[in-house]
Amino acid sequence: MHLSELMKESASQSNALKTFSNVLGHGDPDVVGIASNSREVKPGYIFAALPGSKVDGLNFVDDAVSRGAVAIITQNSSRCRDMAPTMPLIETCNPRLELAKLAACFFNGQPDYVAAVTGTNGKSSVVDFARQLWLSVGYSASSLGTLGLKTKQVLENSSLTTPDTVKLHKILKSLSDREIHYLALEASSHGLDQYRIDGVKISAAVFTNLTQDHLDYHKDMRTYFKAKARLFSELLSANGTAVLNFDSSEFEALKSICISRGVSVISFGSSNGADIQLLDVKPSPAFQEIRIKVFKAEYQFVLKLLGKFQILNVLAALGIVVASQKDNDVEFWVGQLRNLRGVPGRLERVTGSNSLAQVIVDYAHTPDALRNALVALRQHTSKRLICVFGAGGERDIGKRKIMGQVADELADLCLITDDNPRNENPKRIRDQILEGCPNGESIACRGEAIKLGISKLQSGDLLLVAGKGHESTQEMSGQKLKFSDVEMVKDLMKNAEGLNHE
Repeated sequence: MHLSELMKESASQSNALKTFSNVLGHGDPDVVGIASNSREVKPGYIFAALPGSKVDGLNFVDDAVSRGAVAIITQNSSRCRDMAPTMPLIETCNPRLELAKLAACFFNGQPDYVAAVTGTNGKSSVVDFARQLWLSVGYSASSLGTLGLKTKQVLENSSLTTPDTVKLHKILKSLSDREIHYLALEASSHGLDQYRIDGVKISAAVFTNLTQDHLDYHKDMRTYFKAKARLFSELLSANGTAVLNFDSSEFEALKSICISRGVSVISFGSSNGADIQLLDVKPSPAFQEIRIKVFKAEYQFVLKLLGKFQILNVLAALGIVVASQKDNDVEFWVGQLRNLRGVPGRLERVTGSNSLAQVIVDYAHTPDALRNALVALRQHTSKRLICVFGAGGERDIGKRKIMGQVADELADLCLITDDNPRNENPKRIRDQILEGCPNGESIACRGEAIKLGISKLQSGDLLLVAGKGHESTQEMSGQKLKFSDVEMVKDLMKNAEGLNHE
C-alpha cells in the first residue's frame, strides 16, 4: 500500500479525537510495515517516533532510517528533518493516535464483535469467562490480556495487559484471518491513555471497578478514572453496549457519558436496581450456590468458583455475551454459567477439593483485590486464614502500607515476602508493608514464605498465596527468575504431612 493511500484511508476513519496530520516532503513510498521500535524496522516500514516518559523516539530516527524506514511519524518535524532530510514526515499533534489509526488501516482486519474490559481488578477473569461462554456454544472466540492470547488454548503468552498498538492490530488481523468472530480483550488504563486501543471497533465496553493502583503513572485517582472513561466516551461504538458495575461509585458518571452518546447500558451488581443482580450466595469449600436476577427473571444454580467478587465477574461476562446476540436469549446463556472453569491464578485452588486444608493462589496485588480475596475466602474456611503476600517494586508506593493494613485486619496470620521487587530494595518494600501490618512476619525468600505457610496449616485452615497468580517468573535485580506460586505449592504439598491431599 502506498503512503498516500494509507493516509487517505486513515483520514476517513471516524475518531473522537482528530490528529491533524500532515505529510511533509515529497515521495509516495510503498509501505510494507509499521514499527514504533527502531530495532523492528525493515525496508519499507513507517517508523513512529513516539515521545515517552523515559526515552524519546526521536533519538532512534537515525537507526530507523539506517534500517530502511521510508516515512516517520513525528511531533517534531524540524528536529526530525535533520535526521531524515529527504524522507516523508507524517507530522501530527498526537503521534500515538496517528500510529493507531495507521496500524488499523494497514492491517485492516478485526473480529466481528470485540468487547473491551477495563477496571482495576477483574479484567482477566471477565474476558476469560466471556471467551468460555462463547466457546461453550460453538462460537469461534478468543480472549486477550494478562493471560495471553487464548482461543480453546493459549496461543501466545503476554507480558502486557494491553499489547502495543502495532502488535495489537497484528493480532486482530490474525484472528480475523482465522475466522475468529468474537474477542474479549483487556483495556488497561495505560493502554487507553497511550491510545493503544484506538482503531479497534469496540462493540461492548465493560467497567469492573476503580481502586488504588498505578498512581506511579497516573499520579491521582481523577486522572486514573479519566483514562478508563475514554473507553466509553471515545472508543465504544455509538451503537454498542456498555456493561457497567452498578455497585461502583463511578456508575452514574459512566452511565451519563453513555446516555449522552446514545449508547445502551446493561448494569450488573449486587444492589437493587441492577439489570443483572446477585440476589443470594451460599458458599461451600468447593463451590457456591447462587441466585441471580436477569432482567426481572430469577435463576438459581451452582457455580464452581470461589468468592463473591468472582460471581460479579461472571455477571459482567454474562452482560457481554447477552449484548453480543440479537435474540437476547438470557435463559440460554444463564444455563451455560454452571460450566465455567476457574481462571489461572484467580482464586485458583491448588490443593484438591477433598484436602483437609486448602491452598489458594490469587493475582491480588492491590489493596482492594487483596481485601476482596480475603473476605471471599473467609467464607470458604472453618478455621484460620493465613496469607502470604508482598508488593511489586517500582510501582505505586502508597498502596504498600494499605495492603499491610488489609491483611492485618482480615487474615489470622500474615507472612510478608517478596513479590516482584524488580530493581528496588526488597527489604524496603517489606518494611513499608509492615508499617500497616505490625503483627506480620517478614520473610525475604518467597519460596520459604510459602513453605512456612504450608507448614502452619492445620485441618480446616486455608492459605492464600497472593500477588503473582499465574506468573511463572519473579523479577528481581534486573533479572526474570523462574518462579511459579502454583508449582511451588504443588511441590511443597506433596511432602506436607498430616493433611489429606488428592
